[in-house]
Amino acid sequence: MSLKDQLMKAGLANAKNARRAEHEKRVQAKDPNALTAHDIAQQAIAEKTERDRELNRARVSEQALKALPAQIRQLIEVHRIDRKGGGVSYQFTDQRKIKKLYVTAEQQDQLARGQIAVVRLDESHELVPTIVAEKIRSRDESAVVLLNTRAIDKDDKEDPYAAYQIPDDLMW
Repeated sequence: MSLKDQLMKAGLANAKNARRAEHEKRVQAKDPNALTAHDIAQQAIAEKTERDRELNRARVSEQALKALPAQIRQLIEVHRIDRKGGGVSYQFTDQRKIKKLYVTAEQQDQLARGQIAVVRLDESHELVPTIVAEKIRSRDESAVVLLNTRAIDKDDKEDPYAAYQIPDDLMW
């Protein structure tokens, strides 16, 4: 008695399954490179898994893009420098327009030295420390409106106006 007959007698297989198995065995014998139904199903599962991974990657990157404005808003709101009592106007350009903030004399000096920066929060402007402005700039360049840096130039010996000090509060 063959294994097929034993399985059918025990009720573990039926005649349809036995015929399908014999057919696959004959096809495999004719063409050893032919794919069986099991191999085709495994390929379909692998392709579906890869598509799902790709969709998941796209979804995660989309969520990260949506989270950037919220991160920038939180950085600005947490590290905002209070401008109350500011009587000195500080002018800067934002998108080719001249804007004005009222700051204290100390804040004006810090802005000129590059210790604090002006950033855009919705339609208003806020002052934040330079370190925070760099973090914001790494997330979105356009959110940082003004960040002064002082670079020491070694060619100052040749500058004919090096002896003259330019005041930081010079208004044009």
